[in-house]
Amino acid sequence: MLDRLHAELADGALALVRLTEGHREALRAVCAADADIWPIYSVSYDPAHFDASFDALIGGEGRMPYAIVADGRLVGMTAWLRPVPSAQTVEIGNSYIHPDARGTGLNGRVKRLMIDHAFAVGIRRIEFRIDERNARSQAAVAKLGARKEGVLRAERVTWTGHVRDTGLWSLLEADWRR
Repeated sequence: MLDRLHAELADGALALVRLTEGHREALRAVCAADADIWPIYSVSYDPAHFDASFDALIGGEGRMPYAIVADGRLVGMTAWLRPVPSAQTVEIGNSYIHPDARGTGLNGRVKRLMIDHAFAVGIRRIEFRIDERNARSQAAVAKLGARKEGVLRAERVTWTGHVRDTGLWSLLEADWRR
């Protein structure tokens, strides 16, 4: 199931391709475009932290990252996280989109592509774990039909030292088909 889950996906000029070492410099430039966003992420991809975060992402167990390519240009990243084949669950996260691609509907297209694919390969439950301070991401997953199940209090310590409360959201295939 995991090999089928981490397939390259496309919809017209939008492609999700496996993130590799070859994407490092293009993604570095994309992530440097919004230095103010990183404090609400658990891990920073700002210039000072980029290499260590990128290395952990592409080499990390339980992480299947994608480069987001739109109209031939790398514009961001996203990933499958915490896949549990026996429970048929996976998390979508580690998502970041260049500021000039935000508000264009691109994020919704990326998420719809991933969600359709996950359910097609046998995933039963998709999770989203979102910093309680990140209202934009919470609104985006609610728009997709995900439901907030609760808050994991003091769930992790972020790269800034902030003790983060994490909203746990889920999407089941029945919710998605509605």
